[in-house]
Amino acid sequence: MLYPSLIVKKSLTRGELKMPLVSVVMLSYNNQKFLSEAIESILGQDFDDFELIIVDDASTDASRQIIQKYADEDPRIRVIFHETNCGISKTANDVIAAAKGKFLALIASDDVWMKDKLSKQLAVLESNEDLIVCTDGEVIDAAGQPMGSTFSELITRSVSKKRSGDIFLDLVLGPEAIFGSTVIYKRTNQGSILFDERLIYVNDWKFYLDLAAKYEFYYMPEPLAQYRIHGNNTWGDKGPEGQKWRLAYQDIILLREYILSQYPDRLSAEAKAIELEKVGSLCYALGQNRKALMSFFGAFTYAPFRRSNLQYPKYLFRITRKVLGRGSE
Repeated sequence: MLYPSLIVKKSLTRGELKMPLVSVVMLSYNNQKFLSEAIESILGQDFDDFELIIVDDASTDASRQIIQKYADEDPRIRVIFHETNCGISKTANDVIAAAKGKFLALIASDDVWMKDKLSKQLAVLESNEDLIVCTDGEVIDAAGQPMGSTFSELITRSVSKKRSGDIFLDLVLGPEAIFGSTVIYKRTNQGSILFDERLIYVNDWKFYLDLAAKYEFYYMPEPLAQYRIHGNNTWGDKGPEGQKWRLAYQDIILLREYILSQYPDRLSAEAKAIELEKVGSLCYALGQNRKALMSFFGAFTYAPFRRSNLQYPKYLFRITRKVLGRGSE
């Protein structure tokens, strides 16, 4: 067995700490209602060769005090406190940079792990350490009650998607259906891949896509964590509320433009057309008519005989008229 610590539950004092097998990294921001349950679900794992690093992004509630209390009581916990709010991507990059373990596991401060989550995933990694291992999850409400859905059902809305092996193209086409609080991978395999600090709503999508460009994923259908839906989720079951959808659309445009520029050799002509068509639709919704027009023309150039091209004349006529009538947009 490569990881004998999987079957040995040990107690360590702060002076006896060694390099952990797993670094568990948690992002925290104003989740005082759920923070203790999240932390205890990690500390209660049936395997304990890990460190838990928590970065709090300048919470204004009691999160910092809760985190410090746990850190004072358990030597496996390390903490980083931001004095000003830096956003999700910067916070994620900070906590990952602080990790020391061979493997890196992610969890949000409002989610919960099943007690055998780490041990079951590490058993998979014993056969191939280069896999990105993730699982399904159970969806719960703010009170911790099951909502009768799994994470994959919530995100994909019954869309059939490939979840194991080379899933790069599936992630490109979206929607992104990886439950971030279940992901574990070898830390050195991350290399220079970081969370994009320009993005708010799709930073995790881009991060997993970059990982999928290099490594295969291994999906475990068993729900080994719980995904909590509550009023403060960045992206819940219905997407951003109010005018935040405009920021989300702009994020998705940036992501799809990144895919087209960074991975042209991984995309077929049809896939490029699909990406440009989606960019065009989002630009049109944002009133960026000239950019929408160029994106639709680009999509038509890559795949002129796609069935969806039947709608282009309607779009192109409408957008062209707006561009000519209103000048540059």
